[in-house]
Amino acid sequence: MQPRGSGVAAVALDAGDYLVPRLLDTHGRHARVALVGRCGMLVAGDRLELDITVGPGVHLDLVEPSGTVAYNARGGQASWSARATVAEGATLSWLAAPLVIATGADLTREVDITLAEGGCAVLSELLVLGRSGETGGALRSRQHVTHAGMPLLVEELDLTDPAARDLPGMLGGLRVVGTVAVLGRRPAVLPGPRATSLAGPGALARVLGATAHTIEDEMNSLWQAWRV
Repeated sequence: MQPRGSGVAAVALDAGDYLVPRLLDTHGRHARVALVGRCGMLVAGDRLELDITVGPGVHLDLVEPSGTVAYNARGGQASWSARATVAEGATLSWLAAPLVIATGADLTREVDITLAEGGCAVLSELLVLGRSGETGGALRSRQHVTHAGMPLLVEELDLTDPAARDLPGMLGGLRVVGTVAVLGRRPAVLPGPRATSLAGPGALARVLGATAHTIEDEMNSLWQAWRV
């Protein structure tokens, strides 16, 4: 997305094999886009890649109408990656639907965000290990965020071993990991004990639960406190 000279955002949307971006609304330099799945995913061999660019002064809201399931890979692997560039004075607001890692799945998920000085991203994500009654498959989740050329958040969650992730200090038998982050600006308040400030301009909150619906209210509260 880039601003036109009139102050209206110009939106360029390119569909891929797995997702189709749909423009929901525009108002000045503010646009709202839905990421709509076009086929069953993710199965062994699938490689989903998202590229997002938010131009100077533009506000982009990304929403996902439905969740994504990584299915039993039967010995194979799949990957999901997103790369976002947020320019000066721009904001990316991304409310992601649940990503479910079914038993037998083997998924690598990567998020790489580059923020210019004055750029900001607010993200909400929900990782669910297994469908109802399942233990869940293998997941590696990596995040790398830079702000004004400096590292802001570098994180890797290795949730590949069901026995190890059930240990105290890991998930302790829980299977839902919710994260809300504000990146590129330091929020005025930290809403609750699960939120912590980053070393640079930003904050992160992580909520664990046995099922997605048990942490829904807390995730919504964090999102409403930090979204712009």
